Amino acid sequence: MSLALAAFVAALLGSFHAGRILTLHLILAVGAMPLIFGAMSHFIPVLTRTRTASAGLAGLPVLALAGGILAVAAFGFPGMAWGRYAGAFLALMATGLLLAWSRYRRAGMLGRPHPGLAWYEAALACLACALLAILAGAFWPQQWAGLRRLHLHLNTLGFVGLTAMGTLAVLLPTVAGRPDPQVGPWLRRNLPWALTGTVLVAVGAAWFGPPLAGIGAVLWAVPLGQLGARWLRLYRAEIFAWHGAAPLLAAALAGFAASMLFGAAAVAFPASTPTSAFVAGFLPPLVSGAASQLLPVWLHPGMQGDWHAALRSRLGRYGGARAVLFCLGGIAGGMGREWGLFLSAATLLWFMLQTVAALVNVRAIRRGKPA
Repeated sequence: MSLALAAFVAALLGSFHAGRILTLHLILAVGAMPLIFGAMSHFIPVLTRTRTASAGLAGLPVLALAGGILAVAAFGFPGMAWGRYAGAFLALMATGLLLAWSRYRRAGMLGRPHPGLAWYEAALACLACALLAILAGAFWPQQWAGLRRLHLHLNTLGFVGLTAMGTLAVLLPTVAGRPDPQVGPWLRRNLPWALTGTVLVAVGAAWFGPPLAGIGAVLWAVPLGQLGARWLRLYRAEIFAWHGAAPLLAAALAGFAASMLFGAAAVAFPASTPTSAFVAGFLPPLVSGAASQLLPVWLHPGMQGDWHAALRSRLGRYGGARAVLFCLGGIAGGMGREWGLFLSAATLLWFMLQTVAALVNVRAIRRGKPA
């Protein structure tokens, strides 16, 4: 998680010097992909009610990270164009192994898995297709532009988007302390909308133009609108609080929706930059909000006690203020204003420094010293 946050900050701060493609690969391939693989390795046993992952599975995020580093190097250094294909191959291996492991866990469990598992497996399938698109470019160079756009949208809306929405639907009620009994039916009912929307946007952006992509965006709007309306009805107080993870998770949902709106607006307003809205207004609140809730569990699994509560409270301090800043950064980035990316980077750096201070304080509490 520390590597992902550092990659996000470095990419956002250096975005206008490094170039758009390098920035996106640093954020998505080096930051987001290994982080999501690690999170899935933690959550898939929970969703299938099976034993925790073996130590050997920890190598999959490392394999994905190696692929991401090669992809970044391919765009950052002359003479390393081969790195895009080698990196895609390594990431594809990691993706296939994680998907096969998930299917194995699904087959070996008693009863039905949590419906969130289907969102994770659909996300991994989208990532596999995105990576295959890059490999296909080596044999089909005349279609490289279309394959690259297919790769981008299957990555952002498919891999990251499906993973995020499948997690957020469960995570925010958990943060609020009031589970939503309708989460399961929502997940089962809306996966076809989101997955079909992803495919239509990706294929439309790659080859068939705005009409098909627009239909896909409308399909994606169905689950987003339903989830947002439900959250406002059930968790309004937590979402608009000054502290906690809930405002950040809600900001992530809003940032994802905003990136799709900027993508639709780009047809009439070419200055719109939906990828900037995605990386400035969606990913930072998503990762920092999830970390505020989950980092204590990952650091010390098992029975939740005062230490977990103290760390969670410190990580979530001023979460509402950061959510507002991330939203502003995402909107400004989507409008092509570079200060929006810098604002999101600075806000994320604030969270990283707050995390270090929180860990020091709770360690002092654990040792019986005043914080």
